[in-house]
Amino acid sequence: MPSRSPNHRERHRNDRVGWLRAAVLGANDGIVSTTSLMIGVAATDAGRSAILVAGLAGLVAGAASMALGEYVSVSSQRDTEQADIEKERLELEATPDHELEELTQIYVQRGLTREFAEQVAAQLTEADALGTHLRDELGIAQHTLARPVQAAFVSAAAFALGSIPSIVLMALLGVGTSATARVVASGVLALALLLALGVAGARLGGARSARAATRVVVGGAIAMAVAAGVGRLLGTTIA
Repeated sequence: MPSRSPNHRERHRNDRVGWLRAAVLGANDGIVSTTSLMIGVAATDAGRSAILVAGLAGLVAGAASMALGEYVSVSSQRDTEQADIEKERLELEATPDHELEELTQIYVQRGLTREFAEQVAAQLTEADALGTHLRDELGIAQHTLARPVQAAFVSAAAFALGSIPSIVLMALLGVGTSATARVVASGVLALALLLALGVAGARLGGARSARAATRVVVGGAIAMAVAAGVGRLLGTTIA
């Protein structure tokens, strides 16, 4: 068997979970919601100016909404984590022997002998009692703690980046372009972007590209098709 170099480091991706989730969610929402909005308006046979205004309004409102939503939801997660951390800290101060036994039992359940588990628990408690309990009892690690500001910024930026290509395409289409051509062109571009997003997100996260790409492409196609249908129906009815 080939020997590992002393400097060998395995590359894991769980430290990317927070920002990667926010980035993929924001970009996916930016592509789908902004394109669907413009497709819906375009399907009513509205002019290019009206479609672009709708797209820009969707970009601004969507990015702000994503930022606020991510900040509020991730802040709630962070508050829960901080409450658990404080609770564990107080328990370590009040009942250190009980906490040591609790840690020992965790290691026994993982396959260590009782004697060895006691030694490991004692040494890790001496080195970093709180950090050890957070990691092994609660599953909380420093690199996976919720980061509300990071999530809000990444999500809003990703939403805007996901929205821009469809808006640019709509601006480049001539004034005389038919409603059908606008809808088809926007839909094709959005599906291509979703495909690229699914593959990129999967590779960054170490997952299978085909499955991730299929999810986002199919979901996006359904959303845009519904938006086009509603726009066509409303355009006909109101007209």
